[in-house]
Amino acid sequence: MATYIELKNQAEALLAEAELVRKQEIAEVIQRIKAQMKEYGVTLADLGASNSGVQRKAAKTKSTAPAKYRGPNGELWAGGLGRKPEWVRALLAEGKNIEDYLI
Repeated sequence: MATYIELKNQAEALLAEAELVRKQEIAEVIQRIKAQMKEYGVTLADLGASNSGVQRKAAKTKSTAPAKYRGPNGELWAGGLGRKPEWVRALLAEGKNIEDYLI
């Protein structure tokens, strides 16, 4: 009779193998879909896809918080979470203090 550890290792190995097979099957399906789309001249727009998802995502990332910092060229930043604007990263790389740019 197998021990718990042996069974657990077997289960983990099977899950890893299943994930690998899933990824391979998905790649094959995507390849077939692309080939058929090309063969029949089907576009993403024909499928109901549009760029509106990209536009909505971009709109979501716009901050509605009031600006807290003003850059040397008039750039504004609310100082929130997420990636800092390029001008902020440049100032910090130069050794400047962001607090000097508080509004």
